[in-house]
Amino acid sequence: MLKYEWIYSQLLTQIQAGTLQSGAKLPSIRQLSQQFSCSKSTILTALKKLEDQHLIYVLPKSGYYVVDHQLPLQPQERDHIDFATSSPSWNAFPYQDFQHCINKAIDTYQTDLFRYGTPKGLPSLITEAKKLLANYQVFAKEENIFITSGVQQSLTLLSIMPFPNGRSTILVEQPSYHLYMDYLKTYGVSAIGIKRTMDGIDLHELESIFSKHDIKFFYTMPRLHNPLGTSYSKKTKDLIRKLAYQYNVYIVEDDYLADFEQNSKIDPIYTDDTQQYVIYLKSFSKIMFPGLRIGLAVLPDVFTDTFQQYKNTTDIDSSMISQAALELYLKSGMFERYQKKVTEAYASRANSLQQSIATHLAQYQASIEVCMHSHIVLPRQVNTQKLIQHLMQHKIYLDTINRNYLDAFDHERILKLNVSNVEESKINVGIREIASALQSPSNYF
Repeated sequence: MLKYEWIYSQLLTQIQAGTLQSGAKLPSIRQLSQQFSCSKSTILTALKKLEDQHLIYVLPKSGYYVVDHQLPLQPQERDHIDFATSSPSWNAFPYQDFQHCINKAIDTYQTDLFRYGTPKGLPSLITEAKKLLANYQVFAKEENIFITSGVQQSLTLLSIMPFPNGRSTILVEQPSYHLYMDYLKTYGVSAIGIKRTMDGIDLHELESIFSKHDIKFFYTMPRLHNPLGTSYSKKTKDLIRKLAYQYNVYIVEDDYLADFEQNSKIDPIYTDDTQQYVIYLKSFSKIMFPGLRIGLAVLPDVFTDTFQQYKNTTDIDSSMISQAALELYLKSGMFERYQKKVTEAYASRANSLQQSIATHLAQYQASIEVCMHSHIVLPRQVNTQKLIQHLMQHKIYLDTINRNYLDAFDHERILKLNVSNVEESKINVGIREIASALQSPSNYF
């Protein structure tokens, strides 16, 4: 081992052990040189390695200080099976690659960090976003693309801003995205629901609602719906779009899982929108990590000024560092390589989920689409609360479907199953435990 590497390891041990706490000043270069009986250049080389790992930082004419003495979290072997959590597996993301982008972004855009950003988002990120969207068959002009603080911000702004049709009631699928349901209920936004099952929605009911109610927009997840895991056929998407044209209702299309689509021939509703009635939303939360807080909104021409006005009152801009880092991550090709890798891994988990459901839960209605999340429909006699509590005692975690609805009425007994945080080797074990719990009379009314 070279001398500087040995010195580096000695200092690293002191930092990790907490002997040198966060904010602590290291001995001077002269003192370290005497302590380790080496040249100052050898000490500087060891310190440079610690600095490159963001463990220490230097203050000119003052010295070196510890940034943080805590060790990075390491993946732990989990003794539970979590079918409830929908966020991606945190340890699967290539942090070092993205860290390069963050560091480079700070160097490249350091002057921009001292400004209040740009109203629509970082222009260079919008350029890269336009290229990415084309991969999803979303062909948009840069002036129609907005960078938002996740899809949640887009939904909030669209819910409160006026629309050209002058209407106020929002139509949502039931069940639907739980955080948006929470928003609508918390703020008392006028909203009604339309039932969605594994077979889709009743298009006659949809037309009836469009014709009889004051519908501002229809919020839908045509592809890999959350929480059902189902998708609309092209015929259904075309009919929804045509009904929207006929009754002057806008469509807000949440395509949050576009990256995980296995069939390249499946297009969003937006692709065939010739009359600019579709607002397209895309999130990076599932493919990367929720903490990035970056989303894309593609708006028809008639919406851009109003959306901009309302966005300016909620935040000046999304995080500049996150935007700049994401731009470099996209432009460098890192995102494309990671996307391919993680899509293959999640597809493998999704296949395991479907096979396990077919093996152990074949007597229940279930989605047959290959998706990270799926569901089964339980008999009404099942007490889902007792079932979930029973399984929790066996370290199988599930979530209720209540928050995915606008109201608390008695809906279908749906059991949500999400494998984005379940090791593939444990999927079959978990599903088998669920099947066993469903055989217990204590979990029924």
